[in-house]
Order: sequence, then structure tokens, then C-alpha cells
Amino acid sequence: QVQLVESGGGLVQPGGSLRLSCGASGSGFSGNPMGWYRQAPGKQRELVARITSGGRTNHADSVKGRFSISRDNAKNTVYLQMNSLSPEDTAVYYCHVEFQFGLVWGQGTQVTVSS
Repeated sequence: QVQLVESGGGLVQPGGSLRLSCGASGSGFSGNPMGWYRQAPGKQRELVARITSGGRTNHADSVKGRFSISRDNAKNTVYLQMNSLSPEDTAVYYCHVEFQFGLVWGQGTQVTVSS
């Protein structure tokens, strides 16, 4: 059984930065892709970024050049560095691990971008 715990969310002014962390515990996921989704009020959950165990990354067009996903396999942790934040980035951010049967989610962390 895998458990994911996110941290690092909060309130930040437009143009600011945050770094989200997601720690994973359990077994059977070290070779699996991990990543981040987000869900804003009244909107569908959308993929923000994804990273394989080998470090290959994908970022949504809306965050390219501003967000960067990384992973420390030794610490079972995935990170999301978010720069140049705008109010449109306000959402609950969810960490996930991909398995053949589907995705396992964390509980989410709120990111609010507001002046």
C-alpha cells in the first residue's frame, strides 16, 4: 500500500514562488511515474507535470517555463518548483503515483495566489 503526503502549499503573491513536496511511503512504486495534478474550484482536475523514475519529464503547456518537476528516488520524494505564480494557478495540488490499475493520490495541498 502506498501513501502520499504533500506539503509546501500556502498563500503567495502574484509573481512569487512555492515549492511543493510529496513524500511517498510503502512499496512497489519506486520504478513508477509520479507527478502532480491540480484542481481549481469549478474545474476538472488537470495534469500539471509528470516524471518517470529515470527523470524524464512532461509539463502542461500552461506551466512550461514556470514550473519544474523533480524527483529524489533515494528519498521517495517528488517536488514541484513553481515560479512566476499567477492567480490562475490557484488550486488544490495533488501528488500521484501511476500504477497499471490506476493512480494513487495524496490528500492535496492548497495553493492560493492572491495579492
